[in-house]
Amino acid sequence: MRLLREPFFLGASMPCSKVKHMNKRLFLSACLAPLLVACSSLSRKSSSTSDSYPNNPAKRQDIVMQAMAMLDRGYTYGGKKLHTGFDCSGLVTFVYKESAGIAIKGSAAQMAQATQPIDASQAHPGDLVFFNTLGTSYSHVGIYIGSGKFVHAANERTGVKTERMNNGYWSKRFEGYRTVFA
Repeated sequence: MRLLREPFFLGASMPCSKVKHMNKRLFLSACLAPLLVACSSLSRKSSSTSDSYPNNPAKRQDIVMQAMAMLDRGYTYGGKKLHTGFDCSGLVTFVYKESAGIAIKGSAAQMAQATQPIDASQAHPGDLVFFNTLGTSYSHVGIYIGSGKFVHAANERTGVKTERMNNGYWSKRFEGYRTVFA
């Protein structure tokens, strides 16, 4: 972790807002690294964290951070690995296992069967969101990250990205929130 503490990591004279022509992932990693180091030193029992991430706040927060770290990764049908890319259920499987040690496997429909439905008012970051994109129930899944947004492996053209829940395409196909934390 020595590199994360040295100002050279970002370049002492190169703030995040001034970096140009740098790989998106490297740029995002460089900008988020100081934040992650700072967050890791804070107590995970703070009341604001507990309010935002009920029923195991540390795991929920880790799930959201891991999901965000996967942005711009490639899409591969059936993909479940970092180096090959992800499909929607593969992304969920990878993020939950790597960040929280939670094994949730199978297709989006199988994940829906293995989780508990919750009302929108009970949804918290780290919960799952399900959609009907193929004319069958629970054919697509993403990870809710809060503020009306979710992360998912969309398609081969866009890969892993964030979307707003109120986006016309997704809101028409939304089937519900579900959780493993019930």
